Amino acid sequence: MARKIAVVGLGYVGLPVAVAFGQKENVVGFDINEERIQALQNNIDTTKEVTTENLEKAKIDFTSDATKLQACDFIIVAVPTPITNDKQPNLAPLISVSQTIGENLTEGTIVVYESTVYPGVTEEECVPVLEKYSQLKAGQGFYVGYSPERINPGDKKNTFSSINKIVSGQTEAVTEIVYETYKSVIQADVYKASSIKVAEAAKVIENTQRDLNIALMNEFAMIFDRLDIDTSEVLAAAKTKWNFLPFAPGLVGGHCISVDPYYLTHKAQMLGYDPHMILAGRRINDGMSHFIVSSLIKKMIAADLPIKNSVVTILGVTFKENVPDMRNSKVMDIIAELKQFGIEVQLSDTVLAAEGTKLDDELVPFAELKPSHAVIMAVPHAEFLTTGWEGLADLVTPGGIFMDVKGALNSAEKPNHIDYWRL
Repeated sequence: MARKIAVVGLGYVGLPVAVAFGQKENVVGFDINEERIQALQNNIDTTKEVTTENLEKAKIDFTSDATKLQACDFIIVAVPTPITNDKQPNLAPLISVSQTIGENLTEGTIVVYESTVYPGVTEEECVPVLEKYSQLKAGQGFYVGYSPERINPGDKKNTFSSINKIVSGQTEAVTEIVYETYKSVIQADVYKASSIKVAEAAKVIENTQRDLNIALMNEFAMIFDRLDIDTSEVLAAAKTKWNFLPFAPGLVGGHCISVDPYYLTHKAQMLGYDPHMILAGRRINDGMSHFIVSSLIKKMIAADLPIKNSVVTILGVTFKENVPDMRNSKVMDIIAELKQFGIEVQLSDTVLAAEGTKLDDELVPFAELKPSHAVIMAVPHAEFLTTGWEGLADLVTPGGIFMDVKGALNSAEKPNHIDYWRL
């Protein structure tokens, strides 16, 4: 039986899901952000995850009217699951959306959550809210499932339809329906997890594993910096072994890798277990902004460059290259720490400039940047790399420093007047 599908939450995760289903059937796309809905109704995706052409092709009723959910019997939830300032899970968006759905839930509907959570949230936190506001009983009047999102912002190769998908449901019958529904739009494999909790756990460890591997590379980078060894050269040599994992050091921000581990550690601590390794990895990755700034200050002192009232240019302030998303960007930590030293910061971000995003510091168009004592290319957007050394060298005054955080440039081609550094 064909299902009437709704996708709730139309951000980086939800919109590609809605578009995939909307290419095959009529879909309700719900979000509480009126500006977002208006833009999507005009076939504009400010996140740049979906093209105007694909939005035009998809049959989606973009709306902020929650009553339209009443006509749907398969509701996919893709709202953010952030953390609080003290790094605890913030389930408020998930609870709020569960209330909205509950108020508009019709009998027989399946509600599938995609938001990243710790094991148990769907059944222990969301289901009671759905029951309260719908006056229906889970497993009888309605059903729930969980299918963790695997969207990689900015990745045009590994898209929603081409990524292996995990599905789960309250019962085997519900799991089968969830499986068949997703399989209708996914070309990759769809894996049936044995339970909702298993599916929740699988998702949260995926990003935790990546976080820990990057933390290990970051720790290597800090050790090799003290040994005056180029980390990139060490990794290139190590990669010649067939089973060496190809991770690289860098800033870890955004709304997934830097957030999801705290969901798992929260649950572990609730159960009386202190997750030493996971939290150690988080501390290392959260401290990389400080390491970059301290490395720059040391280099400036060694080069007899002034610290107070000097100018440092930062290229890229989003959490990831070619993505207009500022959430949990560790570049903001770099900016704040530089200012504590009395350093003047000029920022440029080609992706954010195109979106008209406002920051406390005014963004300077790349072509209008003035030469500075040091440049930190924190996020190597494609437009920065396209210019190469030819377009970047003049941003640094003679004897100045160029910090290529991710090692995106060819160090062998750097101009002689620049002191080059990378993780």
